[in-house]
Amino acid sequence: MGIKKEYTIKLRCATCGCEDHFEYNKDKSYVKCTFCNREYIGGIEELKELNRNAFDDTKKEIKNDVTKHLQDVLRKGFKGNKFIKFK
Repeated sequence: MGIKKEYTIKLRCATCGCEDHFEYNKDKSYVKCTFCNREYIGGIEELKELNRNAFDDTKKEIKNDVTKHLQDVLRKGFKGNKFIKFK
């Protein structure tokens, strides 16, 4: 099993929870949910801040995947070695 190369975070509207009804200006300094009409005057940065849990969950997933991958690589690398054992 190879390690995932890409992780996706879907930003959600803090009011209605929609993930795919956003309207942006060119530089994303203004965002609007077209489903509930909530406006994010702080733009994409405000929306990211309100979705901090999604970023934290993805960080945990990445950490777990990397840890498992490294353990697998080390186990394979030291397979058959009498002096090094893994629990």
